[in-house]
Amino acid sequence: MTITPRASGELTPASGQPGIELSASARERIRQSVPENTRRAYARQLDRFTAWCTEHDVAALPADPGTLTEYVNHLADLDQAPASIEQAIAAIRTAHRVSGYKGQPDTEGALRVLKAHRRERAEKGQSKRQAPPVTLDPLRSMVTAADPATLAGRRDRALLVLGFAMMARRSELAALRIEDLAFSDDGLTVTIRKSKTDQDAHGATVQIPHGVHPDTDPVRVTRAWLAALAEHDVTSGPLLRRINRWDQLQPGGMSGAAVNERVQRLAQLAGLEGAADFTAHGLRAGGPTEAAKAGHPVSFIAEHGRWSKNSPQVLEYIRAVDRWRDNPMRGIGL
Repeated sequence: MTITPRASGELTPASGQPGIELSASARERIRQSVPENTRRAYARQLDRFTAWCTEHDVAALPADPGTLTEYVNHLADLDQAPASIEQAIAAIRTAHRVSGYKGQPDTEGALRVLKAHRRERAEKGQSKRQAPPVTLDPLRSMVTAADPATLAGRRDRALLVLGFAMMARRSELAALRIEDLAFSDDGLTVTIRKSKTDQDAHGATVQIPHGVHPDTDPVRVTRAWLAALAEHDVTSGPLLRRINRWDQLQPGGMSGAAVNERVQRLAQLAGLEGAADFTAHGLRAGGPTEAAKAGHPVSFIAEHGRWSKNSPQVLEYIRAVDRWRDNPMRGIGL
């Protein structure tokens, strides 16, 4: 039975089919509602789970609690990182929901195994490794390593400084278009069309003031890159462009993975200690770290970086600064 509205706005029963089958376009939009990176990661995790279930002659969907627990135990035996195992569990739960199974698989046993695995790794000294924040000193070293006499160098300087000043995710940097930039006397306004925490694509704007050092002034560095693009008749489209080994501009923009690889490469070229640990996320972490050192309010930092005001992630960056600034051992005469 379907329901049709009366002229008064009330609902009344009407004859007809019990419902409408989803069209191909509706199903595609539902699929697109999940971020592309998440879809790919979940697909890989589900493929591995399905292959393991086939090998052990058990059903993957719906997953028996014992099956899921034993699979997580298998991943722990492989010494996979807890974050990767958490993602596997999330992918399996999502697959149940998308496939129409009522309720979610019982994950209590699986989560208990994961908890024990996390403790085992901690006892062996395999604690969670975090990418170091790209604070001002390493940022300046990496900018210096990017040769401004080359196209790639000018692009890389813009990538680094914008990533830091916007507190940007690598996906946000990769998605930037020339049309998303607006200059004014106050500085640069960047429009972020969508991001990890804005899957409905309402959009956000980030205001970036002028800097004081020519090589790291976001406004100056971005203008220099735009001027280089204009010399190649590029005035619209992706901001961070692909460049080949011969320093030639290529069609299309950089992917998030390419942004990450470039940051890692620049850390190596700059000779930073622990260069292999630096990632694009370090740019996002470096901005709030330096802002906290300068004494800016948490609410302003969170808003600028598009975190919620109570985000545990942004508070983690700020507390790292506070532990040194407000350390109880400071100034006691040791």
